[in-house]
Amino acid sequence: MTTLYSPSSAAKPTMEDTNNRRSKKNRRRPSATPTNGEYSDVEDAEDGDPEAWATLNKSFRQVQSVLDRNRAIIQQVNENQQSRMPDNMVKNVSLIQELNGNISKVASLYSDLNSDFTNICHQQQRSSITRGGK
Repeated sequence: MTTLYSPSSAAKPTMEDTNNRRSKKNRRRPSATPTNGEYSDVEDAEDGDPEAWATLNKSFRQVQSVLDRNRAIIQQVNENQQSRMPDNMVKNVSLIQELNGNISKVASLYSDLNSDFTNICHQQQRSSITRGGK
């Protein structure tokens, strides 16, 4: 007998599974410990360059701001659609255009964030080499 997959037959996460995922997400890795009198790169990564962290933090805040706006736009589009009023349907055209532009903006912000992160990693690597690290 062949059993077909259906969403109702899939294993559903238990409350314990959900709690385990949350606790893993909120875990902080342990601080670096000296090995042979030297600290590992993990400590450097945790402390890092405050300016670099500020740059990444600013970028993430920009992304989150656009994503929050997108959430509001989607809610408005849904409300307009449910109302079935012609004026609201016309408003949806511009809202969906704004949403489309915002999606492009998020992609661009993530691209910039990727470049910033890569540059920060390269700077950390170079400074580690000049300090006699790995």
